[in-house]
Amino acid sequence: MRVLEDDMFPSTPGKVKIERATAMNRQLHRCFASTSTMFLWALFLVAMTASYLSFQSFVDTSSKYFAASWGGLHWERQIRASAAPRRPPGSAAGAGMSVLVTGAAGFVGTHCSLALRKRGDGVVGIDNFNSYYDPSLKKARRSLLASHGVFVIEGDINDGRLLAKLFDVVPFTHVLHLAAQAGVRYAMENPASYVHSNIAGLVTLLEACKDADPQPAIVWASSSSVYGLNDKVPFTESDRTDQPASLYAATKKAGEEITHTYNHIYGLSITGLRFFTVYGPWGRPDMAYFSFTRNILQGKPITVYRGKNRVDLARDFTYIDDIVKGCLGSLDTAGKSTGTGGKKRGPAPYRIFNLGNTSPVTVPNLVSILEKHLRVKAKKNVVEMPGNGDVPFTHANISLARQQLGYKPTTNLDVGLKKFVKWYLSYYGYTRGSKNL
Repeated sequence: MRVLEDDMFPSTPGKVKIERATAMNRQLHRCFASTSTMFLWALFLVAMTASYLSFQSFVDTSSKYFAASWGGLHWERQIRASAAPRRPPGSAAGAGMSVLVTGAAGFVGTHCSLALRKRGDGVVGIDNFNSYYDPSLKKARRSLLASHGVFVIEGDINDGRLLAKLFDVVPFTHVLHLAAQAGVRYAMENPASYVHSNIAGLVTLLEACKDADPQPAIVWASSSSVYGLNDKVPFTESDRTDQPASLYAATKKAGEEITHTYNHIYGLSITGLRFFTVYGPWGRPDMAYFSFTRNILQGKPITVYRGKNRVDLARDFTYIDDIVKGCLGSLDTAGKSTGTGGKKRGPAPYRIFNLGNTSPVTVPNLVSILEKHLRVKAKKNVVEMPGNGDVPFTHANISLARQQLGYKPTTNLDVGLKKFVKWYLSYYGYTRGSKNL
């Protein structure tokens, strides 16, 4: 036991204190050394992170710059050439307009651009060629426009820099704003796209217009969907529009309020057009008449919705040529904007018109007309209309447009669908019995 005790307690007490102090110093040194090392490593990591983020920001900015599909002297020459009016000197219709058409590769945008160019107006188009429906159809429309001397820029109306550049290159007299996220049912799948295009995009465009010198007059596409749950027929511009049945309708109603604000504050001349179910050649594949045609030819069943109490749905189908006449009439009668440098100098026109056919047709009737022109019987599944934002009927009162624009639709559904079917069979190269559509 003595040996153990001697081993446990050294014979020199002072030595214990010295060794303990030395050990503590070594531990403190290690601690401080470790802390300093960790601090240095932390600083190093922070510096590396900051450098990476700065580099990434540079790469992103550079990528956007180099990926931009616009800019440069050649691009500017194309813009100016396309925007130049080509009416003969001394023309009774005047010198001609220079029009920026948004959504130019869309259905209505293509037809309006062609009509403007045909009569000698300057036209520049912009379209983002999104994939809401087959972009190849939009690119085919762009090729059609190019063959008639209309240049279409691939760009987004949310790109303020691009819009500012366009107004810097060309003093547009008018803007025909047709770009939008369309479709009632798709809003349930991708609501953000409607806010992005129909509200944010509209504001970006209006900002560019109010800052332009001179300010252009603006004609833009609202929608008959703003009438929502209104059950008073026919729909008149003064009817209530505060009960939208879909997000799409709500964004279009918001657009009417936003454009009114820019008219009031900045003196922008604004004309809003409430389209009623536009159809015809080069139309949108998501529309019922288009998808019905495709499925009937392929031998597939079509879904026909009906309202409550087994009531057939009805639409005021309006042929594209009649809509074009209303759009051009609105451009021709649009008063001038009154602002300069973003400041209002006096009151400017603010107008809203219905553009419809005034002759609603039931969906089963539409199908019967298609069957006649396609010479194929449809396989129909008739189901109750789901709560997806659709309304049971639309019917336009066009008295105001007739009075102020000289608007007078002339194409009934039978004639219009015959023209559409002829285009469809030609465009898709359909031969009887083919399933490759």
